[in-house]
Amino acid sequence: MTHNKAASFGARLEQLLAQIYPEPDTGILATKVIEAFWPEGTHRRTRQRKPGNNMWSQRDAVLITYGDTITDGVNKPLELLHDFLVTHLDGVVNGVHILPFFPFTSDDGFAVTDYRKVNPVLGGWGDVARIGREFHLMSDLVLNHVSSQSPWFNEFRQGHPPYDEFFVTADPDEDFSQVVRPRTTPLLQPVETSDGVRNVWCTFSHDQVDLNFANPEVLLEILRIIRLHIDMGVRIIRLDAVAFIWKRVGTSCIHLPETHAIVKLLRLLADFATESVVLLTETNVPKAENLSYFGHRDEAHSVYNFPLPPLVLHAMLSGSASYLLKWQRAMPPAPLGCAYLNFTASHDGIGMRPAEGLLPEGEIARMIDTVKAGGGLASMRALPGGGEAVYELNTSYFDAMTQTFAGEDDLKTERFLCSQTIVMSLEGIPAFYIHAMLATPNDLDAVERRGMNRAINRHRWDYPSLREKLADRTSDQARVLSALSERLKLRARQPAFHPNATQFTLSLDDRVFGIWRQSLDRTQSIFALHNVSDQEVELPATALNLIEDEAWADLLTGEPVRPGEGAITLAPYQCRWIANFV
Repeated sequence: MTHNKAASFGARLEQLLAQIYPEPDTGILATKVIEAFWPEGTHRRTRQRKPGNNMWSQRDAVLITYGDTITDGVNKPLELLHDFLVTHLDGVVNGVHILPFFPFTSDDGFAVTDYRKVNPVLGGWGDVARIGREFHLMSDLVLNHVSSQSPWFNEFRQGHPPYDEFFVTADPDEDFSQVVRPRTTPLLQPVETSDGVRNVWCTFSHDQVDLNFANPEVLLEILRIIRLHIDMGVRIIRLDAVAFIWKRVGTSCIHLPETHAIVKLLRLLADFATESVVLLTETNVPKAENLSYFGHRDEAHSVYNFPLPPLVLHAMLSGSASYLLKWQRAMPPAPLGCAYLNFTASHDGIGMRPAEGLLPEGEIARMIDTVKAGGGLASMRALPGGGEAVYELNTSYFDAMTQTFAGEDDLKTERFLCSQTIVMSLEGIPAFYIHAMLATPNDLDAVERRGMNRAINRHRWDYPSLREKLADRTSDQARVLSALSERLKLRARQPAFHPNATQFTLSLDDRVFGIWRQSLDRTQSIFALHNVSDQEVELPATALNLIEDEAWADLLTGEPVRPGEGAITLAPYQCRWIANFV
């Protein structure tokens, strides 16, 4: 039996490698792949891990943060992050995504110079591993590109093998009009090399040079890096900008078949790893393209639910959940063994591409104007064939709630808490950017100082000042962190909030985003109701399918709810989790 399973692994591996690299001897390459991912002294499972619902539970919630979001000028930032996690988030989140913690030259860590080192300004591998022992640790595999000042690129410029074939080069006279990318800078950058001027491909910036995955040596090097990260305690691998990794001139150079085959190869290796490794794809693109990275349960374990940030924002600003409800009704449940990663705020802006086709242009324009009126900014992307469109809104999610389409009011905090509770209620794993948990305001000084819009939502907290804020119960920071922590702890005890528990979208009132969740064993039901408006909303109790011979109560208030009697009232921006047992 073991022999057959091992053979099926080998056959599947060779099949995928033949799709990606038809030229080389796939048998030899398969051996190199195995040696890269399972070096001497390590071993793989004899049987493939079967897809199931046991890799995560309702207890899972992830914090997203930079390694240096919290500083004090004395201690290592990763030590301070650890202290913040165990002091303030114990039992609140059990996963931590540390954004790129490697040495870098630009883009706040996404122009990596060395994947094998921890940026000494942050700390060392020991600090990373310490967090990994107490929390599910996610690392960024920035696999599309490296820094133009990295040792690999320096070796490329000098023509030293194997790095002389590590980067994508192209003839500037070729047709690149179909290439999809999220930036407006020129695609190709001429650089001096020992072989003369070569034009290197830069999807994102001229300091981020794209790796040439058509060279199998690049894939092997990335696999060795993944193995190092796993050995250091990383259990969730975030595949950054993975949609762009394969290039073919004359195509869009996004979501190409070879790209999906590489993700399938990584999933195959993860399924045979003795460690429980989860693959998360970062593909900030429209719905169908994003969902394609689940494959047939053979690609990513998890994908970002990218339409959520703009759709939730629109609901909160407009006072109507109509577009959010329409989208949610059409969303399929994640396949067996897969889960959505739900979020509203991240280190980047609020991406607008996932809203394409979901929100009318007029509604998007109103969102942009309202966010700008609250102190936010907008970033542009180049359109194929010329022109520009808004790529993302740059704002802290807390300050995005400063005003609605109707103007300013005094309900900002309630509005914000409602937006985050929606994330907790939905099918999938909830993730929270540290600046959402801390109600961080827009950092316009950082925008001016650093000359980049995204700095608005990448504030660095002075730890003594932050502790002072959190000790003051009246501060935004203390109020929001306390409320979100309380709800997340409560959520963790509800089996109906398992990431794969049944979900049904309710049709109640456009001002209410309502969903029904039922636990995998069908014992618990929760009707999660979220009033996205500044008005009180009354719903007849008969609008919910509350089984009559069971006791129902609002988990958030403890208030009993009697089936078929009277009305269920929601105050402006109130959320209610009506469950049949607590």
